[in-house]
Amino acid sequence: MARIEQGNGLHSAESSRSLGGTMENLTDDGEDHLFGSNSEVNGYASSGDKPADKYGFIGGAQQHTGESAEDIPPEVLRQREAKWLEMLNSWDKWMAKKHKKVKLRCQKGIPPSLRGRAWLYLSGGKVKREQNHGKFQELDSQPGDPKWLDVIERDLHRQFPFHEMFVARGGHGQQDLFRVLKAYTLYRPEEGYCQAQAPIAAVLLMHMPAEDAFWGLVQICEKYLPGYYSAGLEAIQLDGEILYALLRQVSPVAHRHLKKHKLEPILYMTEWFMCAFSRTLPWASVLRVWDMFLCEGVKIIFRVGLVLLRCMLGSQEKLKACQGLYETMELLRAIQPRYMQEGFLVGEVIELAVSERDIEKEHLAQLRHWKETRGDLHCKSPPRMHGAKAIMTAEPPSRQDLRQKPTIIVESPLASTSDVDGGREETKVWKNTKEEQKSKKTAPPPQGTANQYPAPSGLSPLLKDAPLQRSNESLSSAEHDTYL
Repeated sequence: MARIEQGNGLHSAESSRSLGGTMENLTDDGEDHLFGSNSEVNGYASSGDKPADKYGFIGGAQQHTGESAEDIPPEVLRQREAKWLEMLNSWDKWMAKKHKKVKLRCQKGIPPSLRGRAWLYLSGGKVKREQNHGKFQELDSQPGDPKWLDVIERDLHRQFPFHEMFVARGGHGQQDLFRVLKAYTLYRPEEGYCQAQAPIAAVLLMHMPAEDAFWGLVQICEKYLPGYYSAGLEAIQLDGEILYALLRQVSPVAHRHLKKHKLEPILYMTEWFMCAFSRTLPWASVLRVWDMFLCEGVKIIFRVGLVLLRCMLGSQEKLKACQGLYETMELLRAIQPRYMQEGFLVGEVIELAVSERDIEKEHLAQLRHWKETRGDLHCKSPPRMHGAKAIMTAEPPSRQDLRQKPTIIVESPLASTSDVDGGREETKVWKNTKEEQKSKKTAPPPQGTANQYPAPSGLSPLLKDAPLQRSNESLSSAEHDTYL
């Protein structure tokens, strides 16, 4: 069980042991360690490559199973991709005029091919990156504080050790994770590093380059979950009390049981909230929760926690198996898979009537109680932003900040042209493209040409027949995905 220390993060007895060394040591595959060989430490046997699931997991509790996820027909996925591409091309207009539609599409699930880009736009990380051009490179080039570097290095192998991106000790995944976490300690030296930031950064790195993941981490730490990773962890304790108070309304039976056995919220909800359920749920459910979380804000995290507590402790029949504090803790550590299944969990979260107003009302009440019993908070956190619309309203971006590079143009029969105006520049590019195609029809194609329509500079060509290979190098934010 994790415990709260006076330091900056969650530390268990294991985390205090050192696997030692610098990043150079991490790339040394010939050395055995306290927990076994490097491959064993990372949950990967050296007896041969194991096939990865569609999310990149080669084993472990979060590996994809048919029971834990929903399969979307390819034609539906293509339609959703086209709709999301259109939204991303005019993001400010969609957020201003059709935010409910954006919210609904996030609830349905963001297409995997566009998830990283959508998360960056939802969180405001895209705007932050454009407004701080070169900042990540500047932080990345600095040596960093040795006090934090040692702790970060010891935590690298613990982040999703069954995922192919992080399975290799000292591989590109772990190196990028080190870079992102180190950069954050330099960006916010007063906060430094907290262990729970590592899985957050790792999830982001699975979907975007290191620079984008850094700005996504900044937004989550400063806008979505402010104060969660500061010394003393006061913000997470305060949210624990808010969760406990909301549970009284959602499931009185569960609330009475926890109160009877004096089970403090900090004992069971800390990892849930600080890691945004990334270490708790099946991966399909994690992604769906994050889609909604980055769109709607922390209320989604509260809702997931309330749903799990209600499902596990919400009736007298269920409480027969846990007559004491220890049994209740064990039950909450092993949530039944059916309650975490993607379709069930997402449906319950959407239906649960807990709003931003409910959370803020309870926040004020718990803040008054905190001051009466403990005095003022030591850590003054910035105000919490409840989702993408609140972030954009508080810090209105310029059109240039939201512009995609290169701009993706989609002429989709699925969306009416009256929905959102694509802008003058996109219209001009589209007209030029049609004129070029018309002129090419009049001339015969040259003989022996492998590709009549070479990809524009800056875009990666589609490699339909190329075998999939594991990358040994990290992506830079200048490289762009091929989406369809």
